[in-house]
Amino acid sequence: MVNIKLARTGTKHEPSYRFVVLDKRKPTNGAVIETLGYYDPKPKQAKIDVSEERVLYWLGVGAQPTDSVRNLLKHVGVWQKFVAGTVSE
Repeated sequence: MVNIKLARTGTKHEPSYRFVVLDKRKPTNGAVIETLGYYDPKPKQAKIDVSEERVLYWLGVGAQPTDSVRNLLKHVGVWQKFVAGTVSE
C-alpha cells in the first residue's frame, strides 16, 4: 500500500513541499519511492508543479493521496483526469 503525501522542505517560516510516494508501512520520514513534483504556497499565486503522467500512473496502480494532495491535484486538474479515466474504463 502506497500513499502520495506532501513532504515539507524549506527553512523556518519559508515552507515548500514535495509531492512524494511513500510506502504506508514504513515510517513517515522513511525512504521516498519517487518525487512527483513540488508545491510552494508562499507566493501570492501558489506554485504547483507535478508530473501529471507519473501521478496518474501511481493513482492507477492504487496509491492513495492524502486529503491535502487530493485538493491540490483537483486545483491543477489532474484529479479530474484520473476520475474521468477510471469511469470510462
